[in-house]
Amino acid sequence: MHFDSLKTSADFDRVYKSNKRWHDKAFVLFVLPKKRGYRVGFVASKKIGNAVKRARAKRRLRALFLKMAPKLKEGDYVMVAKPPILETPFCDLEKAFKRAIKRLDIGQ
Repeated sequence: MHFDSLKTSADFDRVYKSNKRWHDKAFVLFVLPKKRGYRVGFVASKKIGNAVKRARAKRRLRALFLKMAPKLKEGDYVMVAKPPILETPFCDLEKAFKRAIKRLDIGQ
């Protein structure tokens, strides 16, 4: 399974403006369903902490997305980290992502 990155702010804005989003205590998932593959963007603002913490937050989001990717429909995805992401156990992140898949109807 191959993933491209969302690169421009216009790409991110298009996904943000879609009506499919899921808010959890540790992250927000934005989805724009499409039929031409997967494109993903990961965001961690300065609210998360210094550069080391932001990088760790994005790594956790990336690992979570890669683990759940086989269950997802094609489309554009943006995952935005919230400050609790660094303290939340990975199994809780997985459960939240599974709820998001079900709620947003983005599973295969």
